[in-house]
Amino acid sequence: MIIRGTHRVIVQGITGKQGTFWSERMMAYGTKIVGGVNPKKAGTEHIGVPVFASAVDAMKGLPEGFDVSILFIPPMGAKAAALDAIEAGAKAVVILTEHIPVQDVMYVMAAANERGVRIIGPNTAGGVTPGECFTGFMPAFNDKIFRPGNVGVISRSGSLGTLMCLNVVQAGFGISAFIGIGGDPIIGTTTRDALEALDAFDKTDAVVMVGEIGGAMEEHAAEYAATMNKPMAAFIAGGAAPAGKKMGHAGAIVMGNKGTYQSKADALAAAGVAILDTPMDVGPVLKERMG
Repeated sequence: MIIRGTHRVIVQGITGKQGTFWSERMMAYGTKIVGGVNPKKAGTEHIGVPVFASAVDAMKGLPEGFDVSILFIPPMGAKAAALDAIEAGAKAVVILTEHIPVQDVMYVMAAANERGVRIIGPNTAGGVTPGECFTGFMPAFNDKIFRPGNVGVISRSGSLGTLMCLNVVQAGFGISAFIGIGGDPIIGTTTRDALEALDAFDKTDAVVMVGEIGGAMEEHAAEYAATMNKPMAAFIAGGAAPAGKKMGHAGAIVMGNKGTYQSKADALAAAGVAILDTPMDVGPVLKERMG
């Protein structure tokens, strides 16, 4: 799930306004975009790469196929586009789209599990491997936020994840990889999945997690965190939210004592994770834990 500069990428929806804007920036940064998909413009070229009618056609038509597909597709078309990428044989599909009908997401997840395809998202801002590539719409090109380094960052939220990366860099560290898992109730890559990936990533010496109230992903991640040798810190957003307060992400649903700020903080602290009161506290904690 950590996209590298060697991965071959296609963009479904590459000819749209956002698809074009961000594809150009991804390519300028180093992302190896080799093609795009738009059924109405198949056979043409756009921003220097060929456009295909489908991901299946792209896999067949590109000399070396592709590894990853990024979806700049509206909600009602996301299911068909994701299934197209899965059928084509993509190793990973980055679904940026939010507001996809839940039944469509469930269908896509089942198809991906059957084929062994990694889904990142839906409702993700993407990911960044500083100095190599980025996927989605993160400001990877700003080295005040994404300077290469050895701290991995996980976040449901793109904006909070960006803020955390900024604070990590301002503290004198750098980012090994940022993984935006997405804020929907059903997502293909959980906090624990991302944590395991960063733990296995040789460029990562410490991990910072940005969580939110709602769901139980942080509690599940705490079980794995307890087995790690790499130092870890976490900021849980929503600690000051009144009981029953509706949060911004669809996944921020609190049920009883599960999904609360306290349940997450307690589980992570018991696993040896440093709990941050604010993102600005990350620098002193990393300096202490990393020596």
